[in-house]
Amino acid sequence: MGIFDFLTGEFIDVIHWVDDTRDTVVWRFEREGHEIKYGAKLTVREGQAAVFVHEGQLADVFTPGLYMLETNNMPVMTTLQHWDHGFKSPFKSEVYFVDTTRFNDLKWGTKNPIICRDPEFGPVRLRAFGTYSMRVTDPARIMQEIVGTDGEFTTDEISFQVRNIIVQEFSRVVAGSGIPVLDMAANTADLGKLVAQEINPVIDSYGIALPELYIENISLPPAVEAAMDKRTSMGLVGDLNAFSQYAAAEAMTAAAANPAGGGMAAGLGAGMGMAMAQNMGRGPWGAAPQAQAAPAAAAAPAPPPPPVEHVWHIAEGGETKGPFSKAKMGRMATEGSLTRDSYVWTAGQDGWKRAEDVAELAQLFTILPPPPPPGI
Repeated sequence: MGIFDFLTGEFIDVIHWVDDTRDTVVWRFEREGHEIKYGAKLTVREGQAAVFVHEGQLADVFTPGLYMLETNNMPVMTTLQHWDHGFKSPFKSEVYFVDTTRFNDLKWGTKNPIICRDPEFGPVRLRAFGTYSMRVTDPARIMQEIVGTDGEFTTDEISFQVRNIIVQEFSRVVAGSGIPVLDMAANTADLGKLVAQEINPVIDSYGIALPELYIENISLPPAVEAAMDKRTSMGLVGDLNAFSQYAAAEAMTAAAANPAGGGMAAGLGAGMGMAMAQNMGRGPWGAAPQAQAAPAAAAAPAPPPPPVEHVWHIAEGGETKGPFSKAKMGRMATEGSLTRDSYVWTAGQDGWKRAEDVAELAQLFTILPPPPPPGI
């Protein structure tokens, strides 16, 4: 073996790529001076493709397999430039490896609400989020359209653009689907397929595709969700008369268990007890037994139960104050110790709420007199 053959064997390249980052889409094989030797061995594994770039021009794309980079098996390179049969290449060449496997669990979501027209609720604002998978379908095109000369191209560098396309197409598909908001949860799989079908022709020009797209959740604004919860609660109540008696009994129990209420709590409990006694004493037609026994012409209608006055508690500084009557709450609103943003609660109310969100208390802030005119 001559010294020239020995040096040629010593300087033959072995070009390959093993990646464990799970987010690298394109990686450039680094070589001193970007010189690829004649007869170099190129190994392309399953799930990869190799793009050969010769002096800035895309020369060839290699699918999985083992290749010897020689002119006799690289017809494209033969038309570009003849390779000398020495161990040093006289030209600059680069090899880019492209990962063609699926990149899973990529996130997408609507940054701002989507306005849609619902047949039942009218105009509504929707938010949605989910996941998708992406893979490269055309290594040459993604090199030409997106990567360029980037030596290490990751999913983060393209996911933002893909998310924008997903949100755009999702908004258009949902707005034109005509599916009611209440039925969207049962149709997320079909919506995901429709959105993916609309997206793929757009991103195909980048050399990529979305094999899967999932819609994990479609949500409404909190105010609309609260209204839907109230409607559901009304459907569960059923007999409103029985529910009123149950609510009154619960309020009596709560008032009796609160020693801070004093005489007000006792009076409230007595009033509720009288109301319940009158309701329970009525017959099936709403009249007292004595009235039922008398002739219809002489029967006097039973008086309505006395109105039940709510007593309120205020949360301030991590402590609970009260209870206070509505009249006391009005004086506190005038003095400024009760504001619109104060959190209040009364028996039967679903958790703490701001005072301005309670209809019974909101009027306390709307009837305040205006400021005096200047100069008085």
